[in-house]
Amino acid sequence: MKNTLLTIGIGFLLIAQTYAQTTCATATAITAGQHTEDTLLGTDVPAPVCAQNGSGADNAEWYSYTPTNDYTINLSTDLTVNNGLDTRFHVYTGTCGSLVCHAGDDDSGSGFLSYASFTVLAGNTYYIAFDDRWSARGFGFILEEHPYVEPTTPPITFTPGSLPTTTSGAHYAVVDMNGDFLDDAVTVDEDKIQINYQNAGGGFSYAEIQHDTVEFMATWSLAAGDFDGNGYNDLLYGNGVGVTFMRANSTGTDYQEISGSEYVFSQRSNFIDLNNDGHLDAFVCHDVDPNVYYINDGNGNLQYIQGGIGDHPQGGNYGSIWTDYDNDGDQDLFIAKCRGGQSTAKINELFRNDGGGVFTDVSVQSNMRDSVQTWSSAWNDYDNDGFMDALVGASSTTDGTHKFMYNNGDGTFSDITAGSGWDAHGQYSIEHVSYDFDNDGYTDVLGGGGEIMFNNGDLTFSPVEYNISNGPIGDLNDDGFLDVRIGNTVYYNDGNDNNWLKVNVQGTQSNLNGIGARVEIYGAWGKQIRDVRSGVGFRYMNSLNAHFGIGEATVIDSIMVKWPSGVEDVIYEPDTNTTVLVVEGEHTLNIANNDLNALRIFPNPVKDVLTVEGSLLKQANLLYITDLQGKKVMNIANDANTIDVSQLPAGAYLFTVKNSEGKTTDRKFIKQ
Repeated sequence: MKNTLLTIGIGFLLIAQTYAQTTCATATAITAGQHTEDTLLGTDVPAPVCAQNGSGADNAEWYSYTPTNDYTINLSTDLTVNNGLDTRFHVYTGTCGSLVCHAGDDDSGSGFLSYASFTVLAGNTYYIAFDDRWSARGFGFILEEHPYVEPTTPPITFTPGSLPTTTSGAHYAVVDMNGDFLDDAVTVDEDKIQINYQNAGGGFSYAEIQHDTVEFMATWSLAAGDFDGNGYNDLLYGNGVGVTFMRANSTGTDYQEISGSEYVFSQRSNFIDLNNDGHLDAFVCHDVDPNVYYINDGNGNLQYIQGGIGDHPQGGNYGSIWTDYDNDGDQDLFIAKCRGGQSTAKINELFRNDGGGVFTDVSVQSNMRDSVQTWSSAWNDYDNDGFMDALVGASSTTDGTHKFMYNNGDGTFSDITAGSGWDAHGQYSIEHVSYDFDNDGYTDVLGGGGEIMFNNGDLTFSPVEYNISNGPIGDLNDDGFLDVRIGNTVYYNDGNDNNWLKVNVQGTQSNLNGIGARVEIYGAWGKQIRDVRSGVGFRYMNSLNAHFGIGEATVIDSIMVKWPSGVEDVIYEPDTNTTVLVVEGEHTLNIANNDLNALRIFPNPVKDVLTVEGSLLKQANLLYITDLQGKKVMNIANDANTIDVSQLPAGAYLFTVKNSEGKTTDRKFIKQ
């Protein structure tokens, strides 16, 4: 139990029989203490939604709270009397009819109970609404007043704004839907798809695409990807009994439903090229059986297959995420598990992609086998060393708490939770996602309790509280800073002075979305990496664009894209604070020129030893290496044909041969 101040000896506490009213305007005033709520009957449904998991409530009950001093408040249903219940609440400031989210929570307590910590100021009125998103049953809750803690000055702020056309539905995404690489706001429902298309230069254009009622709605998860390669993203709906694919037509103006007859208790779903044939396949976590996937025959037809990638007979599969943890060029799979109890189906699994459609369970040897109860994990290179690390985000404390796992670069991970800030982080959630929200060059994590854990750059994190919860993430005003959508409200990132780069990818040999590609950028910071993924966190679909913050840096040496096909593209010296489109094969390293055979350098990229060959070496008067600003960083002996570059910082360089006449020939290379 998280709340010990007033919950100890709960059987002996006098529980206040306070009953809320059915509307915000008639909310019952409460003070600190423990309270009970009977059946939720009020029809004044909370809006906007301040907790996870979107819309879906029909009833609610309302309270008001006006503190006499500044406090840090703990609001919780995480009480023994509520074991087995499922609750959700929202906390607002403002006035009825014009409310603004202040806090909220769904599942940060034990099981499916709720917990949030937030600050309040004396004399202000806060409205608290419990809704029936999951259950209308009565419950107890506690409001604790603690000494006020001055909020940390945030590195960024968010400003809420409504989408210009109000949409309501079962599930949400922020992803490009019309092939212009601008993130759109997508809402799906049983009989329609609603899209606020982002316009170049700002604003949105709305389209509502009606269709027959689908067999399986996206009640659990939503993924997007262009599996038929026509330039318009298709959708995958993960439902509690089956899977539906919505395939876009050649103009993106209509969608065809493809629903299989197979029983699939869907959890996280993804688009991914499983067999690396250049065509997007699909993967769906199965809650109660072995996982399922759908192989694309190249014509947009999907073959259902069960088993082979997560075969526990009891399932327990919740949060799948695809990432290249071992840097071998293909996508591996981590599955966050949440069965709970004594079942071995609750143990997290890591599968190594061995190529040819073969996946090997390396959970034990990698040290990623753990029973922490989790619905999602957030993978990113948190220290910019070129290897993907993992934050395994706990949804409750039943089987432990958050795990921060460091990639050692040799196929194993070390638990470095202690002292990282995650050991003291008391907010829990089914959603954990990683992005660089403040553009400082280090990726952060959005998890439970409306808090972003900001990466300090030294493998430690600091929490900053915001009045937001989880929702789909992307850049909805194309300003280079990532925004969060919660229902029909967009929390626009106000940004700061840090610089940024967005990289859009378009496959030719690989799948059109470039899903599974590794994007790397080099500069004064060394190296940053991103994997292009469809389906992160647990429920939502986020942007497919690769986003990088670069802090105060004003120069980017190069971008490298490593495609699933094996093709590598490099773009040198892109502008900062801009978006770059990389089309597969248009910027390969091995572009021929007249002097190519006269001077060859390899491997490129290089990690330790660079080899040089060619007839020009016989004429060399000077050999040296410079950075892209022309600064000489290494002189080389004339008779050398292997050069140790292991001590050079990661980035782009020029290998130069100068002959006795003063003429020079250069070759660019990437130091990893």
